[in-house]
Amino acid sequence: MNKSDNYFKFISYRKQFKRFVFESFNVNRTAINIEISYNFNLDDKYFFRPLISIPLKPFIKQDELSVEKLSNIAFNIGMVELISYWKAACPKEIIIKPFFLNEEQKKWWKNLYYNGLGEFFYLNSIQTSIDDFVEIISLSEDLPVKVSFNAESSVIIPVGGGKDSAVTIELLSEYSKDNLLLIMNPREACIQTASIAGYTDEKIIVVKRSIDPVLLKMNDEGFLNGHTPFSALLAFISLFCAYITGKKHIALSNESSANEATVENTSVNHQYSKSYEFEKDFRSYYMKYITEDVNYFSFLRPINELQIAKIFSKSNQYFTTFKSCNSGSKTDSWCGVCPKCLFTYIILSPFIKKDKLEEIFGKNLFNDKNLLEIFDQLIGISDTKPFECVGTIDEVNGALCLHLKNEKDRLPYLLEHYINSKSYLKYKDIDITLLLNEYNNEHFLEKSFEKILKKNLND
Repeated sequence: MNKSDNYFKFISYRKQFKRFVFESFNVNRTAINIEISYNFNLDDKYFFRPLISIPLKPFIKQDELSVEKLSNIAFNIGMVELISYWKAACPKEIIIKPFFLNEEQKKWWKNLYYNGLGEFFYLNSIQTSIDDFVEIISLSEDLPVKVSFNAESSVIIPVGGGKDSAVTIELLSEYSKDNLLLIMNPREACIQTASIAGYTDEKIIVVKRSIDPVLLKMNDEGFLNGHTPFSALLAFISLFCAYITGKKHIALSNESSANEATVENTSVNHQYSKSYEFEKDFRSYYMKYITEDVNYFSFLRPINELQIAKIFSKSNQYFTTFKSCNSGSKTDSWCGVCPKCLFTYIILSPFIKKDKLEEIFGKNLFNDKNLLEIFDQLIGISDTKPFECVGTIDEVNGALCLHLKNEKDRLPYLLEHYINSKSYLKYKDIDITLLLNEYNNEHFLEKSFEKILKKNLND
């Protein structure tokens, strides 16, 4: 992804648009949905009304829901949702009208916005600081009602359609038979993953999020655009889902690899809202201000991408349906030319036979000369990793070295290039078992979940 010099556009918009306003929100229960609608505006010149809807299903505890408690979580969802609209012009002030925010909360939200927009600032060449980029002003004195409920000890598992959530679903099937899956804006890979895992429609929470067309039009007109912390939005939405279904646990599938910076020698991280840092901050925030009855954690946090790939390789029922490619998501395909495709191909290559990999991806990606630039980014030759959810440089090189030990044919183009690179010289003699036995103790797994993970790690 190329950088653009939009700093002067950033300065110009901040002069033109002084404030972004979170006017109001509404939680409405219809005969078929729970709907959350928001009213935002950009300096009374552009008006946005995004909508989130959740179809009603038997597992939703409609009779036990409190409007006041729903409002607390819905408000916080709006605090994340607004950043997608604020970033179009980056005004110096964000005005919050629905509820009161104290100074600690304002600081927390500024930290999320600043770090969650790190890639956006970097790729738009915007020079700013956490102190200067925005001021959050709270105009209300109303305090939201803290959420308490009797939670069942079963799990909500968000599903993205890739290998990671498939691993979490499989491993946690032994924890409870009452687990639910959470799918936002369902795509075919998510639906197929759920079906293969044995989840019927009555065991799936569906969340439909719609972006206001006004923002899409502004993007087309050249307003500022870029990556926002989507996983932070998912985090707050999953809290909402835990409350309406009465579930205690929310098990994400973010691994230790998400902690690595995307740009060398900076804190810019495409996966910030998947990182341990965010997970820790989020848990502290929601337990203090929203609810103490939910346990949000990443089930795969202690392990790395190489270990996940090894576990996934034992679940061949998902091979033809899982998809991690953003470019091909609308057509349920692997595009074969993006960083996600190449990374996934590399990380699975030591554990899945070459013929099967080619069948999954439609070709041997190691033979594609057009992927050389992305390949060099993944192995650490370039200053930046791809701005995608990919593994660490150590994991990529570890996977390649492990694959090469089993490669008996003439080396394809990218592997021939690799054995002549400085990365190969650095990694060729390392003990790969160290990566395969790695265990990161910075996690929030309760003992029962940790026992399941360790058992499958050692199988």
